[in-house]
Amino acid sequence: MRKYLLLVLVLALVVSFTAVGFAQEKTEITVAAGSVGKELELTQQAAQMYMEEHPNVKINVLSTPDLANDRLGLYLQFLEAESPKVDVYQVDVIWPGDLAQHFIDLNKYGAEEVTDNHFQEIVMNNTVEGRLVAIPWFTDAGLLYYRTDLLKKYDREVPQTWTELEETAKYIMEQERAAGNPDFYGYVWQGNAYEGLTCDALEWVFSNGGGTIVSPDKKITINNEKAIEAIDMASGWVGGISPTGVTGMAEEDARKMWEAGNALFMRNWPYAYTLGNADTSQIKGKFDVAPLPAGDSGSSAATLGGWNLSVSKYSEHPEIAADVALFMASKKVQKMRAIEGSFNPTIKSLYKDEEVLEAVPFFGKLYEVFTNAVARPSTATAPNYNQASEIFFQGVHSVLTGESDASTAVQYMELDLKDLLGYEIGEPRQP
Repeated sequence: MRKYLLLVLVLALVVSFTAVGFAQEKTEITVAAGSVGKELELTQQAAQMYMEEHPNVKINVLSTPDLANDRLGLYLQFLEAESPKVDVYQVDVIWPGDLAQHFIDLNKYGAEEVTDNHFQEIVMNNTVEGRLVAIPWFTDAGLLYYRTDLLKKYDREVPQTWTELEETAKYIMEQERAAGNPDFYGYVWQGNAYEGLTCDALEWVFSNGGGTIVSPDKKITINNEKAIEAIDMASGWVGGISPTGVTGMAEEDARKMWEAGNALFMRNWPYAYTLGNADTSQIKGKFDVAPLPAGDSGSSAATLGGWNLSVSKYSEHPEIAADVALFMASKKVQKMRAIEGSFNPTIKSLYKDEEVLEAVPFFGKLYEVFTNAVARPSTATAPNYNQASEIFFQGVHSVLTGESDASTAVQYMELDLKDLLGYEIGEPRQP
């Protein structure tokens, strides 16, 4: 009997140690993701979906800074040290050209079987020297958010031009303040000195006929009258229809002020739509979205945004990391993110999905805005885009804060871009 009990005990210990061994053999994958709006929550949800299907894999989601410039700085610390600590990176649409050397070719891990389902412009953007260094995850374009209730109350239309926006914002702001809300403003947007300001300012400049800072044929075009007019126009908003503090605002700052019911108009990305309709929002059911206003060009301009997933070539488990990236960019996950977070899919068929369109109606109405967005000059300035963008947004910021005038600022931009890139000066071109 004792021998039998001893044998049972030994077998139990063997099973126990084996179980521990299996638990220790779980492969850990770290995904560096954003935390703007519901980004972090939905990335964690996708990670849980993957782990339920792959019990031998544990996914750690690393929260990264909201500001794109700060996030890039963090990434470079890992990548330049060839660190294996992060396996999958959420990368901005403007980064593949600059960071390609650090990422694996996802086509070698099955991506080529699904890329036809995505917007081909983004696939091409993410393909560097024949290598797919990032799988499209979600796309973006700047939108105008507006209070439907207040436009109706004061019998005003959705503005089609920047001049109309200024006039409507000023009038309703004055009325709402007189009615007892001294914190009410006409327009909030991204005015801090970071990549978000490049996006906003490019929309002003391009919609006014001022080009794209650097043209696709590598000519520096920012120093022109239309660009100066557009930047001057925006500087006039600060301390007027926009708070003085707008020069320190990023996406989340503008969204919080908007959701508190303290703004008539807001420029932001699609992610703010679902959050604006949350139960905690003061403006739930009281707003809608439209294309941004036009300037002298007569057409609206929305800067192309969006994020992708790349796998570090320093990962110790590139095959599993690639599988995680492809899963997170899959139709199933993109549909979940579209419905629950209004993140624009990169998979074309989801724009005809009834459940997606029911949750986010403007995906259908504004489809052309997303497919015709204006690209930042990341290709024309690669591998120096981030320095070029900083020259632009710092120059614009100096005008917004009153440290410089627009004419002087664009002259310095032109000189600094010429020193950085070595390109010739050219005239702005509108596609």
